[in-house]
Amino acid sequence: RDLNNPTNYIAIPKTSSERRKYIPMQYLTKDFIPADSIRLIPNAEPFLFSILSSRIHMVWLKVVGGRLKTDYRYSKNIVYNTFPFPALTESQKDSLNQNTYNILSKREKYPEKTLAEIYDPDKMPDELREAHYQNDLAIENCYRNEPFKNDKERLEYLFKLYEKMIAKEEAI
Repeated sequence: RDLNNPTNYIAIPKTSSERRKYIPMQYLTKDFIPADSIRLIPNAEPFLFSILSSRIHMVWLKVVGGRLKTDYRYSKNIVYNTFPFPALTESQKDSLNQNTYNILSKREKYPEKTLAEIYDPDKMPDELREAHYQNDLAIENCYRNEPFKNDKERLEYLFKLYEKMIAKEEAI
């Protein structure tokens, strides 16, 4: 597959179980007809999948995203457009691209299972869980050199960045 093709998409389910540690999104490399149950990011580079598949992005979703009963609702305006993305160097993008490939290759080992099945927190394959953990470490290192102690600290850091984003926009 050609992951640098401009027709690459990230498909994010509008609704995802509150039990999941990661949203079971998909990185697609060919044209398709999307269902109305997904959010679509066209022309997506692999490193973007890495960021959106991270714990820090999930922390943001849990707090700012909507809910359907108790499940998470993903919105481009409320979750994606407000998320404080890190400024990335080319080297960091390359590293995150590799994390994307690693996550996808671990998932490909289970072709008989759906994404919902392999992202069930009680049944997630250990090697996929480890790939996500390594991705989380790499993503957080893009924000700062010191590891976060917990989700509360992640969220506080993100909201400080968000405040700076809003101040910059208001200054324009």
